[in-house]
Amino acid sequence: MSSTEKGKIPIYFAKAQEIKLVDRIEKTDEEWKNELSPKSYDVARKQGTELVFAGKYNNCHEDGIYECVCCHTDLFDSATKFESGTGWPSFFEPIAEENVSTKTDLSHFMVRTEPLCARCGAHLGYVFDDGPPPTGKRYCMNSVSLHLVKR
Repeated sequence: MSSTEKGKIPIYFAKAQEIKLVDRIEKTDEEWKNELSPKSYDVARKQGTELVFAGKYNNCHEDGIYECVCCHTDLFDSATKFESGTGWPSFFEPIAEENVSTKTDLSHFMVRTEPLCARCGAHLGYVFDDGPPPTGKRYCMNSVSLHLVKR
C-alpha cells in the first residue's frame, strides 16, 4: 500500500459504479451540531431513534439512492427497500458491504446489531434477521439519518 493510500477506506460510489479509496470523515461534536438538524444530530451522532411511523422515508416509494445525511456516502438503493410494517424504512441489504459497517449494541438490556456509515460512523438504525429473501436481513433505518437522491 502506498503512503497516499494509508489510512483510506474503500467506499462504493453508485453513480460511478466503482469503489474508490477515500478518507474517513471525522468532525468534532460541535461541527456535526452546526451542520445537521437537531433531529438528525440526535439520531445520527447520539444514537437516538425517530418516532415510529414519523419518518419521511417510511412510506416513500421514490426511485433513488439513500445516502448518509452526515457525509453523503451511498448507503441503500431503493430497489432493496421493502414494506416491513415496522414504521421505519427497511432495506434487505446495503448498496455495498464497504459502505455500511456494524457493531454490537448492548444498550437498553438488549443485544442488537447497529449499522453505521462506514465513512463517518453515523448511527443509521438496527439490523435484524427477519427480512425477506435473498438476505433474510431487515436494515431498519431512521429517515433522519438518510437523504434520498432521486434517479
